[in-house]
Amino acid sequence: MSPFEIYIRELRDIRATGAGVKETSYYNALANLLNTIGSTLQPKVRCVMQLKNQGAGMPDGGLFTARQFQKRSGNDLIDPQNPERGVIEIKGTGDDAWVIANTPQVSKYWDKYRQVLVTNYRDFVLIGQNVNGQSIKLETGETSI
Repeated sequence: MSPFEIYIRELRDIRATGAGVKETSYYNALANLLNTIGSTLQPKVRCVMQLKNQGAGMPDGGLFTARQFQKRSGNDLIDPQNPERGVIEIKGTGDDAWVIANTPQVSKYWDKYRQVLVTNYRDFVLIGQNVNGQSIKLETGETSI
């Protein structure tokens, strides 16, 4: 089974319980998909869900490169890092990813992190910057689920 098929199956299984909520119950399925894809990239990219507020609100997730996962000795505290590959904004499947991409919340994330992946678990919109440093939708993807 492909990573995407596994992702769709996980979403279906969570929904089939009837116990999930529209957004956060599906975080692990999305993180698993992104980590599977991220493991094939150079540098490798890992997804961390539910980031702390670093001045722009609390993104639902972040995409960190492997070098950002440095080993620390003992109880050393580490300063929070900006995810090098951007942050993730997630809404439920009933929401429109294109509408979400144009919200003030996503604009705040973009101002801070310069790359935002917006999804409703079905549709994906990647917002980055053009050569002039302005916000632009770089990629979009829709699924037929």
